[in-house]
Amino acid sequence: YYHCVSRVVDRRFALGDEEKQQFLHFMRLYEKFCQVRVVSYCLMSNHFHLLVEVPAKPEVPMSEENLIKHIGSCHGKLRAQMIAEEVRQYRAVGAHEAAQRVLDSYWVRMHDLSQFMKTLKQRFTQWFNKKHARRGTLWEDRYRSTLVQGEANALTMVSSYIDLNPVRAGLVTDPKDYHWSSYGAAVAGVKMAIKGIETVIAHVGQVSAKGMKAMGLYRVAMYGTADIGDEHVQRLKREATAAQGTRYRRGMASAEIEKERARAGQLTRWEMLHCRVRYFTAGAVIGSRAYVDAVFESQRHRFGGTRTDGARPMKGADFGGLCALRDLRSKVLG
Repeated sequence: YYHCVSRVVDRRFALGDEEKQQFLHFMRLYEKFCQVRVVSYCLMSNHFHLLVEVPAKPEVPMSEENLIKHIGSCHGKLRAQMIAEEVRQYRAVGAHEAAQRVLDSYWVRMHDLSQFMKTLKQRFTQWFNKKHARRGTLWEDRYRSTLVQGEANALTMVSSYIDLNPVRAGLVTDPKDYHWSSYGAAVAGVKMAIKGIETVIAHVGQVSAKGMKAMGLYRVAMYGTADIGDEHVQRLKREATAAQGTRYRRGMASAEIEKERARAGQLTRWEMLHCRVRYFTAGAVIGSRAYVDAVFESQRHRFGGTRTDGARPMKGADFGGLCALRDLRSKVLG
């Protein structure tokens, strides 16, 4: 699993509803073609987040017949017929290597995160530039990705962080009300989005949870069981009042002071997910200590000889024991 983020050049607010709808169309198209799966997503006006599952590439490629059929199911029968005819013509003159290169150019794009992201962003840029009569790049960088362990804590944490983007941005107070996120789409009944939530919940151990049951379990995981009572409602009201420019003063009761002392200033999951968390975009690898150390050992040649382990505990909030490969020392939460 990979958490991928990409931003519009100059952070411009270039993506309106029509653009987001077209992006979703391309996302689902190339998700199918590249044989990956978008588990969670959130499309904002100047950037997007995707949590992408990338299965291991099969050792044996698709047969020529099945590959042509797959291309046809994604890009239409006409494209498949053109490719089949090109391959046939090469084979007819004995240019079998050239025919294989044509097939390989499609096979190489499957089960590969870089190819999926490259194809998605390029195709959307072509559409966007044509629609808006512009030229040049649309995205400010390639894209940023963080490897996420496929286990309950890491997967639900990152997926929740993605779905809560519009809440952090102040666009909605409940993630279900944002149409351009996986959770909002799932609440609206979009089957692909519901399947994504079912995937996340399956890693929590609720393998049989489907549909509304899975969505309920995910909402609890996203909000945190201790943070959905009256105090949460009152905090939202205070935030809304502050956003309107109204001054709001409130003393802190002694019980609240003792609560803060007891948790040593650590934010709860719900509070943390309302912040910008750099670990989720700059931590390189996120998961349990054993998982991060295993990834570190597999990539040992990339690090200096003085570093003995890879896992660095994530600081600043209640991350449930998660570790990252990079030890971020400043501006962890913002």
